[in-house]
Amino acid sequence: MNRSRWSLIVGLLLLLTATSGAAQTPATAFQVGDRILLHVEGDSALSDTFTVVAGPALRLPEIGEISLAGVRRADIEAYLTRELGRYIKDPVVEARALIRVSVLGEVTKPGFYAVPVDLVLPDAVMLAGGATQRARIDRMRILRGDSSLWSGDQLQAAIARGATMDQLGMHAGDRIQIPGQRDPESNWRIAGLVVSIVATSIGIIALTHK
Repeated sequence: MNRSRWSLIVGLLLLLTATSGAAQTPATAFQVGDRILLHVEGDSALSDTFTVVAGPALRLPEIGEISLAGVRRADIEAYLTRELGRYIKDPVVEARALIRVSVLGEVTKPGFYAVPVDLVLPDAVMLAGGATQRARIDRMRILRGDSSLWSGDQLQAAIARGATMDQLGMHAGDRIQIPGQRDPESNWRIAGLVVSIVATSIGIIALTHK
């Protein structure tokens, strides 16, 4: 095998390795805008809810920024315990990652909620007061922008196996949408409106041809 062909093969292998590594970047890595609920025993300044800043990083009083690059949200407590140990002797740390999502549609209290990423989806719905009697839970969807992330049988299967918000790959700004059942009476109202419009149109046409 000549040197140029060998160099080409090596180059392709390196390219494939780089592409594979990018594809395996975890969807559960921290994003700017995520929040971290932090409690450090005996330190009130470090016991608060902090927002993840560009980097991504966590900016803490008197300590500065702690990089969160490559840190999974599920590992945040162990990671911060280790990092804060560089500044505090034997810190006792409790930390949970939060994301701000909206719960909309047929729930009692639709709106925005800061939700722990280790929460399962039905518990997130309960934060919004639970589903109404008209809710179609089987048609629930998770949306990001104009795209649907989860819906239908795939989402129902994930709920059944107890998937958390983190395992669903949810980010800050995502929406949980619960549609409602169509009111049977509304179908008759719509049908009546259509008939009225058709009758009016026929009357107008008849008058214009007289």
